[in-house]
Amino acid sequence: MEANVRWVALTAVAPVAWGANYYVTREFLPADHPLYGAALRALPAGLALLAVRRRRPRGVWWWRSAVLGLLNVSVFFVLVYAASQLLPTSVASTVMAVSPLTMMFIAWPLVSERPRTAHLSGAVLGLAGVCLMLLMGAGASVRGILASGTAVLVSSFGHVLTKRWSGDADLLASTAWQLTAGGLFLLPVAAAVEGAPPALSPSVCAAFCYVALVATALAFTAWFTGLRHLPAGTVGLIGLLNPVTGVLLGTALAGEALTLQQICGLAMVLAGVALGRPTRVRRRAGGRAADDGNVSSPGPNQTPAAPAAPAAPALAAHACDPAAERPGHG
Repeated sequence: MEANVRWVALTAVAPVAWGANYYVTREFLPADHPLYGAALRALPAGLALLAVRRRRPRGVWWWRSAVLGLLNVSVFFVLVYAASQLLPTSVASTVMAVSPLTMMFIAWPLVSERPRTAHLSGAVLGLAGVCLMLLMGAGASVRGILASGTAVLVSSFGHVLTKRWSGDADLLASTAWQLTAGGLFLLPVAAAVEGAPPALSPSVCAAFCYVALVATALAFTAWFTGLRHLPAGTVGLIGLLNPVTGVLLGTALAGEALTLQQICGLAMVLAGVALGRPTRVRRRAGGRAADDGNVSSPGPNQTPAAPAAPAAPALAAHACDPAAERPGHG
């Protein structure tokens, strides 16, 4: 149980950083350069992780990195950047709260993870809390909602594919490959569509440093670590902390007091996350305690989950895993 709590806490770094990312993008980054904005978020993060974990793709990981980089990085980052500029921070992060349900149902056929009753109940409770906190019509553009909704579908599919494919790959290296590939895809498209890159003032540079290093390099490493050690349904529920962070940060920076309705909604979201947390169950054979999330049947390309180890810092969470030394095996 203690190991599960640590993996949950580590995974929660990602949605908290992403919730703040909406505000940073909207307030400090240029609104008319979504392609450059996405490229400058992805490429520095990928290169930073490559500097930490110097390893090139091998075998199938050349094309896997390209596919995952396109889904998880290129398309997703552009859509999130556009949604952040078109929608208020709270609304943009609210739409992303439907990701628990999409991740659960995509994970069912792809990685053979049947959603548990607790996962579904937690998702419903958490989404109800999000709606209670953030239900508002002001400032919500149709284009922004479409961009955010499409980002949910693309990222959910990409993240479940990551869980299916990354059982035998080095976590830091595969994350770096995806970010680097996604950034390299975006640069020529940005140059062709948007022309010259945007001017980088000190405040814009500082914002890009947060977006690239914290909301991307650190957050993606924490998120993919969670996907490796926890069920996709649990990880999706942890993602509900994204809109909670958006609301709390926006309220604090705007100086607005939380209403009773928002406080109740926040409590419902946190209860939903707690409800979907992995629990310890007793196996009949042998009487050994096992993590409920790790006993499901692995998918066709998924290796069986190893016993959880003590949590490591986010940027080195998988560096000592023996399986990490075998990238490229299918």
